[in-house]
Amino acid sequence: MPLSQRFNLVDEPWVPVVGKGLVSLGAIFSDHQLSALGGNPVQKIALTKLLLAIAQSAHIPANEADWQRLGPSGMMDKTAEYLSAKRELFWLYGERPFLQMPAIAGAKKKSLGTAEVYTATGNTTILTQGQVETPLTDAAKAMLLVQLMGFSLGGKQTDNSITLSPGYQGKSKTGKPGPSIGRYGFLHTFLQGESLSETLWLNLLTEEDMKKLTDFAEGFGTAPWESMPQGEACAVARKLKTSYMGRLIPLSRFVLLAEDGLHYSEGIAHPDYAEGGVDVSIAVASSGATHKAIWADPEKRPWRQLPALLSFLSNMDRGDAFECRQLRMGVPRAQKHLPSFGLWSGGLKVRVNSGEQKVSGSDDFVESEIYLDASELGKNWFTNFKREMDELDQLDKIIWSATTAYFVAQKAAGKNQAAQAVNLFWQLCERRLQELVEACCDDSGEQVKRLRRAFAGFAERAYDTYCPRDTARQVDAWAANRPNVLRYLR
Repeated sequence: MPLSQRFNLVDEPWVPVVGKGLVSLGAIFSDHQLSALGGNPVQKIALTKLLLAIAQSAHIPANEADWQRLGPSGMMDKTAEYLSAKRELFWLYGERPFLQMPAIAGAKKKSLGTAEVYTATGNTTILTQGQVETPLTDAAKAMLLVQLMGFSLGGKQTDNSITLSPGYQGKSKTGKPGPSIGRYGFLHTFLQGESLSETLWLNLLTEEDMKKLTDFAEGFGTAPWESMPQGEACAVARKLKTSYMGRLIPLSRFVLLAEDGLHYSEGIAHPDYAEGGVDVSIAVASSGATHKAIWADPEKRPWRQLPALLSFLSNMDRGDAFECRQLRMGVPRAQKHLPSFGLWSGGLKVRVNSGEQKVSGSDDFVESEIYLDASELGKNWFTNFKREMDELDQLDKIIWSATTAYFVAQKAAGKNQAAQAVNLFWQLCERRLQELVEACCDDSGEQVKRLRRAFAGFAERAYDTYCPRDTARQVDAWAANRPNVLRYLR
């Protein structure tokens, strides 16, 4: 028996927004003062993809000129009209629940915590209070539902004994990872505006853009809430696998919410990045039959990947270079029409153990954002910025070698201390990141020289922090192995 119709996502507050708490979809597309999405990085990505899918369903600009005329205000007006007309499709419960499959009710009912990344269920050891499963509000269930569409972890949490498409053989006992997270956790990147409405507008695709995206044979396609599939391999499912809407909202899990849990099975199996199935917000490099992706990594903050993400600015199209199509299409457009804009990158690192994908050890969420001056952004800026990042990478190696040598001199293992010293160095550098971005606009190099002195100081501070000099023996080792930063300062 379906749950009674209640909690309409257009009207009820459920989307986390910075400085506002929870707001409704209707508020998202009517309040021009909203600054940015809240929540953890995975929630931000899943919500950004949902909001883009809604906005693109409302109106697809024909080309750049049409996109410019539309502007953030035009996008919001058209999307608000769309939500008003399609309001009946956004009920969280009822006979036609949002992004859910009533036909999957035969799957074993699981606790909601089973589908949450950080909640400990079953025989998992509880290490912190945050891992304890707690009852979820309807707003939290809506957020979890949207996240599950693309960011479900692979493993045996799903009940794959249920198949909706007759003769479908694509399921095994172990569910595949969601296409938006992949095997290790993709790093996603979007353009960032001064407001949430400007951010969504900056990331819209045009009909002209779609012609360049050859992997989307169905083009933009139809949003799944307008036409839900009947099974894993039905005609609608096949179209979603080859459409942009199908990558924004991949339906990689068939879900039906219950009062005290959810029915949960693997849904549409999208091709992964090695097979040409790529979210436009993911950076992938292809060299022959080999495909590489940029993964989220807590040990390497997202901003350190900027040279790879922005390599197209060098005007050198190398076949083995990483490409994030969201940036390649969006950055040149933003340069023309805005004085400045930001880049936000984020994701979640995960690992696979005995067929189960999980978050453990040093795995964690990562995110960072920077702002770029549109008038200065170009080949010279990119050349300067890449050079400085390469030099910081060399300082990284110098700190590692110096710290390791300090402990070797005392016949002790120093691998962990070296890693911690390097990590501290990058944390200190991150505080001056925006200054570095702006300094690289100065071709005279004077601003960069001043920053290099600060970064060299960070290298010495990191070494000093993890290489104590309390005894005579320690002082000798400390003095003999201090990081040599003279070349960097020249």
